[in-house]
Amino acid sequence: MTLERVDTLPILPKRSADGHKGLYGSVLVVAGGRGMAGAAGLAGVAALRSGAGLVRVASAAEVQPTVASFEPSYMTYPLENDEEGLIRFEPAKKALGTLLERSTVLAIGPGLGQSAGIRNLVRWVLESVSLPTVIDADALNALAGQTDALADLKRPTVITPHPGEFARLTGRTVAEIQADRETHAVALAQADNLVVVLKGAKTIVTDGARIYVNSTGNPAMATGGTGDVLTGVIAGLIGQKLPAFEAAQLGVYIHGLAGDLARDQNGEIGTIAGDIVDVLADAFYHLTA
Repeated sequence: MTLERVDTLPILPKRSADGHKGLYGSVLVVAGGRGMAGAAGLAGVAALRSGAGLVRVASAAEVQPTVASFEPSYMTYPLENDEEGLIRFEPAKKALGTLLERSTVLAIGPGLGQSAGIRNLVRWVLESVSLPTVIDADALNALAGQTDALADLKRPTVITPHPGEFARLTGRTVAEIQADRETHAVALAQADNLVVVLKGAKTIVTDGARIYVNSTGNPAMATGGTGDVLTGVIAGLIGQKLPAFEAAQLGVYIHGLAGDLARDQNGEIGTIAGDIVDVLADAFYHLTA
């Protein structure tokens, strides 16, 4: 198969004068456990700042009040948690089923933590949910050793691993992945009909037939939470009816551009993930101006 190299950025559809929030996607973010409420908040706010019409964040009940305190513009939902402060699988299924019926996009993974229940939750989502899905962070870690769940998915699915998560998914070493990033990303996308976003310097986006190498971003983004922001950005763009590959491509570009703007304001050392969220609106404005 000849791999098409993509250089042109997709364009979000222009909003109509009488548009309303129902037209721009309802994103469900499943994220956040003990000590990791911030991951859920960052993903939720990033989806809003990327144009999603509605965002719901479902997290472990223990951290739900904290998640709610970050941003009044999204809705939050508590899911029963275990003694470790992580979502319990069986009690969560019914509540998530109701939330999924109201949603057009699912983003899952930031700050979920790792447990047998989380592994079961992620597998259930892949086997039972028909919505376009963005999978990141602990949801990817939960798939290590059960990657068969990724096979033959019937809906658009974007995975956003950093090299360590990619290595765990594929059973290779980080050094192997980094030595030939494009080949490994394309192979995984082709094998499981996925859109793969392999994060890092010059982030790669591929669906196995096309490949995009990102030009934005900088070392200031090497700080906790920036990946959670990207998850929200991509989910927000899918909610606005961009196809999965195009949403991932534009998402990594905008995310990196916001990182560049945040660095210019705060410096390479002092930039944090929240700074990137704060300038997402500026990044979109720069793109469309």
